[in-house]
Amino acid sequence: MELKHIKELMAVMQRTGTKRLSIEREGVKLELEREDRSSKAIEPSVELLEENPLRQELALHRANMMLSRGGEFQTNHPAAQQKAVEQAPPTAPIGSFVVSPMVGTYYGNPSPEDPPFVKAGDRVEKDTVVCIIEAMKVMNEVKAGISGTVAEVLVSSGNPVEFGTKLLRII
Repeated sequence: MELKHIKELMAVMQRTGTKRLSIEREGVKLELEREDRSSKAIEPSVELLEENPLRQELALHRANMMLSRGGEFQTNHPAAQQKAVEQAPPTAPIGSFVVSPMVGTYYGNPSPEDPPFVKAGDRVEKDTVVCIIEAMKVMNEVKAGISGTVAEVLVSSGNPVEFGTKLLRII
């Protein structure tokens, strides 16, 4: 990390009122902590940020920029911490997916009158047929490929699917 980047980070911390910043990238860890030197220093508070949403958005934007560069951004400001938690990416669902091997139309049962191949809660083995994909008037059976329990069926019968479309989640 270059000195000019560190100086920019220090300036951002001063403008946004951030007290502590920790970045770890490529095996290098940088920790910056700011202390107010004036006796009448104004501590940024939730009220100040709520009164000035532009300031809050600017601080969050800068934090997101730091994160997108692979750094770890920490702030002691409660409003910024809460916003960062709200914007955290959702965790990936548990299990494996059966995906469409081709473009076509998904059918969850052999014919409209028959029950579905599988439903949530059913136990499947690697060679269990879980659906049919119709492509160019040919009905192609799709097998689970893994053993487990069907957690959810992600596509409704009769819907078009593309290569790689998630059809079922198996745990």
